Amino acid sequence: MVRVRYGPRSEEETARAREASTRLPDIWSTGVTAVWETDPGVVAEVLPPPLKPGERPLVRVSVSKVDLPGYPLGAGSVAVAARHGGAEGWYPLVMPMTHERALIGGREVFGEPKKLGEVTVERGPDGALRAALARHGVAFVEIRGTVGGALPLPEPAEKLDFYLKFLPAVDGSGFDVDPVLVHCLRHEKVRRLEAVDGEVVLRESPYDPVADLPVRRLVELTLGEKTSDQKGRVAERLGAADVLPYVHQRYDDAAQVLDGPPEPSREGSA
Repeated sequence: MVRVRYGPRSEEETARAREASTRLPDIWSTGVTAVWETDPGVVAEVLPPPLKPGERPLVRVSVSKVDLPGYPLGAGSVAVAARHGGAEGWYPLVMPMTHERALIGGREVFGEPKKLGEVTVERGPDGALRAALARHGVAFVEIRGTVGGALPLPEPAEKLDFYLKFLPAVDGSGFDVDPVLVHCLRHEKVRRLEAVDGEVVLRESPYDPVADLPVRRLVELTLGEKTSDQKGRVAERLGAADVLPYVHQRYDDAAQVLDGPPEPSREGSA
């Protein structure tokens, strides 16, 4: 009898698949990281409770390309500095991915705000650099500059991201189960790091309104090769009333188009 592959897997097959997923080699990415100071009030406004603003009103953008065998991947993130109790970390607002495979796992398991998008990292022979995150025909984040000299390599470090994980209700009101706050801990290693002299440009996009996080002072701009693993845990169960006002951050909400850009426009560069 021909096996029906949509049929149930045996416990042995499930265990073998789980074991294989834990034996992945280091996967190195090449990417640009930009960190800037923005308006404190803006950071406070985008954070759902119980998250609070970090010590400084920072925004972090990462734009990376991963050369997976036969499966090149573009991955990006726009996050703001945040804290939960005594834990300092980052709260991502949007994480563009170029493939559905990378998107689904992160959203369903960790609650990552991943969306399909375009990710560009280009370095010319003269050191000219361009990195961008784009969706719906808009490069809502673009980094332009010139690669400079090598920087000292940092020691391996732990980095913490906060995610909201929730399941919208079948009837369209609220959630089917209580949402949770996830702590995702990453162990990061860097094998190459270079300085970049350049600027960050934010463009107005109704679906990805990162232009609301203006660049007040550029703190860091680098190009590097990094690898990391990640483990998540549920840190706190949340009330629906606290999370519902922020659900639109996760989706391309058609009503958001009606919000329009703020006045005056916050498109800018630094």
